Amino acid sequence: MIDIEELLEHHGIKPTANRIVVARTLAGALRPLSLAELERKLLTIDKSGIFRTLTLFREQHLVHVIEGGSEGVKYELCHSHDEQYDEDQHPHFVCERCQQTFCLDTQPVPQVLLPPGFQAHSANLIIKGLCPDCCRE
Repeated sequence: MIDIEELLEHHGIKPTANRIVVARTLAGALRPLSLAELERKLLTIDKSGIFRTLTLFREQHLVHVIEGGSEGVKYELCHSHDEQYDEDQHPHFVCERCQQTFCLDTQPVPQVLLPPGFQAHSANLIIKGLCPDCCRE
């Protein structure tokens, strides 16, 4: 069980009630969630409050932002131990049928050799196809 308040403080984030609720919801999710999904789960916080919280979490390396799905960006709690750098990067799989996004957190993001002069800050690898449930249909 994650101590959410301790995690927030570790990332330099003051643990307000809304921030604790958003972080706890992300921690309990089995997959990355979109802003719309968070809105449906968090009826006591308005969309702008959720978005501001996610923006702060992103700035402090507390969430991964996954781009490339049909529902726009999705968010997942980062398990990095560094508040300045996201050491928990991994690929994601987007099912083209059910549109769910899955973490492939046991797989590393492949190393890409950049040309001289380029400096990478993050990587976002999305693999698209059919999830096991949709393959059975």
